Amino acid sequence: MGKKDSFVEMDDSDRHLLRLLQADATLSNAALGEHLSMSVTPCWRRRKRLEDAGVITGYRATLDRRKLGYDVMAFAQVRFGEHAGNEPDRFEQVILQRPEVLSCHKITGEADYLLTVLAADLESYGQFIENVLRKQPGVAVIQSSLVLREVKATAQVAV
Repeated sequence: MGKKDSFVEMDDSDRHLLRLLQADATLSNAALGEHLSMSVTPCWRRRKRLEDAGVITGYRATLDRRKLGYDVMAFAQVRFGEHAGNEPDRFEQVILQRPEVLSCHKITGEADYLLTVLAADLESYGQFIENVLRKQPGVAVIQSSLVLREVKATAQVAV
């Protein structure tokens, strides 16, 4: 947790509610209440409290990337030559606008950023590298790793 984050006190019912919603975000408050052995109103209050506290930040559907035509998933490590100046900030603003970038993390170690990128094929990925990443001021090194097989992919947090 960062400095701005604050721990939210939760009981076992809150944690159970979060596990249920992570498994199926379409569950109604009535269905959640049934699983939690409580009526709809207390269930709704718990859910609302967790949303208001920022524990629940949104709801989404999980999509199969291959069925949408994204056959390539890659991890791109990006390293800047110099860390002074505003090149990293500008880089982050560009990355925020790129739909093929699923995630971008500022990291420690050899690289400065680690990106998860989807592309239709290797040619499309290569175009992203050449036309987007290599054109960013300050980028010195880009190292790619292609996903051969997904062993585990989840966005569920253990609660």
